[in-house]
Amino acid sequence: MNEDLAAELHCRAEQDQAARRLAVKTRDGREMCRIDADNTAWLEQVIAERGWPGVALVGEQGADEAWLLAQHADLAPAFQRRALELLKVAVAAGDAPPRHLAYLTDRVLVAAGEPQVYGTQYTDDGDGSNLRLQPVVDPDRLDERRSAMGLEPAAEYDQRMRGH
Repeated sequence: MNEDLAAELHCRAEQDQAARRLAVKTRDGREMCRIDADNTAWLEQVIAERGWPGVALVGEQGADEAWLLAQHADLAPAFQRRALELLKVAVAAGDAPPRHLAYLTDRVLVAAGEPQVYGTQYTDDGDGSNLRLQPVVDPDRLDERRSAMGLEPAAEYDQRMRGH
């Protein structure tokens, strides 16, 4: 395991989360966008040099943090799609958890204006009100697909998203 890379991922993931808390508190997302852009450029370089930072390279926590940075790379949709392809390979090889693939798949689909598969992505009215699930393909089989990826049932996730 690459301890230095894992430590840098941890530092960047903490900055990511701090920037999101600040954006919610101040209703100003400029710092979050700056952090996301910096993290995306850094992760792109890591991937170019080492491939997807999976469990074998950075441990379980590092793999979670690499996924988080890719998940929040919304300002670089082409990079997100590339990360998704690399993540598919990592999951198939057992080097990343399937839940990462579910979340990033949905994020990429929603960004492209397509219905999501696993029901992980929500939207609101911009002020935090009217939280609602983004459109889902074949909603009758949603829980089946979620279960296959190690995710809780959609109703439980919905309650968690709403803070209940």
